[in-house]
Amino acid sequence: MTKRQGFEIAGEVVLAGARRTVNIPVSTLSDHTPVTLSAHVVHGKKDGPTVFVSAGIHGDEVIGVEIVRRLLRAKTLKKLSGTLLVVPIVNTFGFLNHSRYLPDRRDLNRCFPGSPHGSLASRLADIFMSEIVERSSLGIDLHSAAIHRVNLPQVRVSASNRETMRLAQVFGAPVILTSALREGSLRQEAKKKGVDVLLYEAGEGMRFDEMSVRAGLAGIMRVLSEVGLLPTAGIAKPKARSLLCSDSHWMRAPAGGLLRTFKAEGDVVQEGDIVAAIADPFGEREIEVATKYSGIIVGRAVMPVVHEGDALFHIAAVKSTDVAEAAMDDITTQLEEAALFDEDEII
Repeated sequence: MTKRQGFEIAGEVVLAGARRTVNIPVSTLSDHTPVTLSAHVVHGKKDGPTVFVSAGIHGDEVIGVEIVRRLLRAKTLKKLSGTLLVVPIVNTFGFLNHSRYLPDRRDLNRCFPGSPHGSLASRLADIFMSEIVERSSLGIDLHSAAIHRVNLPQVRVSASNRETMRLAQVFGAPVILTSALREGSLRQEAKKKGVDVLLYEAGEGMRFDEMSVRAGLAGIMRVLSEVGLLPTAGIAKPKARSLLCSDSHWMRAPAGGLLRTFKAEGDVVQEGDIVAAIADPFGEREIEVATKYSGIIVGRAVMPVVHEGDALFHIAAVKSTDVAEAAMDDITTQLEEAALFDEDEII
């Protein structure tokens, strides 16, 4: 039997059956501190697909970093067939400064495919594309809401891409939200290179949320198993199908003031339900906020001080609210009870 060749990245070779963290040079800070893009390579003994998992494209979205940390502790990675490329923090600059953006105030997820001769964001995007994305057949990109907002665990895919839609159902997040490809985004530019990307959104910026971490980790393991990177043994399938939502709306504050919310992410609402109230600081005037749509809350604001026009609730339409409630109950129960998700007990 011919031994599998090593995986070369950034001038280093990871042998078959080995794993290593490789530091890819990116830039130098103003004080001459070097900055790198750190990728952990797990190169299996057997042939198989190459898949990347990335987090921290936005520096304040730390929940993906925790999901990646738990993924890399999974004992089943010893049985991996193919190659897994894991980048816990793409935007090191933003991560160190607790900022969504790079020092030049650019959003990295609007700078792909990048250029080796462009801005700092453009150069980082170019390195990530050439060293990670273009060498993969599939990617899973982890995100959260921005600060002061929280998202229900959800996978975003293009409505026209049957393969990513299939893998999104395998992932098993509570909601699949169809989302068009945006100019300069990782998803769009990866697709141009023939690489499909699942985008996972969950939790809040600069915060950990245990259920969001569990849902993300479980989904990644399912997808890696589905594409043949990991064995299927010990990886639980979702108890309920994800809710497919092709339409969503943001409810906005009708006035400024102090916000009290009565519903949370994952709650199913009917048109006309009172979901919040906004009062002035003196308690003299209060406005009830009622939904204009039926659906499931997939995101909401958590900041209690709001201005008129601020986004409050992100509501996605569902075919049946009864089915949505049942599915949410099943998924929540599975996440709370399954032993699979204990970071030290992953099979």
